[in-house]
Amino acid sequence: MSSIDQIEIPFSKTKMVLTLLGSLVFIGLGLWFVIDPPASNHRVFGNPTRVFTVGLVSMLFFGLVCVVVIRKLVDNRPGLIIHRQGIVDNSSGVSAGLIPWGDIEDIEISQVMNQKFIMIIVNNPEFYLNKVNNPLKKNAIKMNYLSYGSPISISSNSLQTNFNDLLSLLTKKMAEFKS
Repeated sequence: MSSIDQIEIPFSKTKMVLTLLGSLVFIGLGLWFVIDPPASNHRVFGNPTRVFTVGLVSMLFFGLVCVVVIRKLVDNRPGLIIHRQGIVDNSSGVSAGLIPWGDIEDIEISQVMNQKFIMIIVNNPEFYLNKVNNPLKKNAIKMNYLSYGSPISISSNSLQTNFNDLLSLLTKKMAEFKS
């Protein structure tokens, strides 16, 4: 953390390495399902086409996760910066960059299964949707917007903080800097 006016939250290398290792395990399982699927009488896993598809999707998804994690592991920038101008989000593969306090209407919590996310509700979501050129990233943030009401979500999963502390800090700084 740099100063009173700027707080930097670095990436947690430990969390990221664990994510990378878990992803590699799922890539290996996916490869196994594609190359030599297990024989089964199970109604779902007994169908070779389904097993092949699950394996392929697993390899593609977790391969993408590996790419994102490796990029973040070698990135020297902090995962999140909070300062007088706003929040600089670099925490994920679909990071929003600078989100000025003036754009932020609210901070909400969303949950998918046991995973909590901080949703940054902005007054101009289209700006953040149009800012992204990569079609995969654009679809991901569009899905966020359609499902949760905002294209911007922040998770503490890759950061050196926990969810509750991050939520408290963002809420406190929004009240401080927005007024």
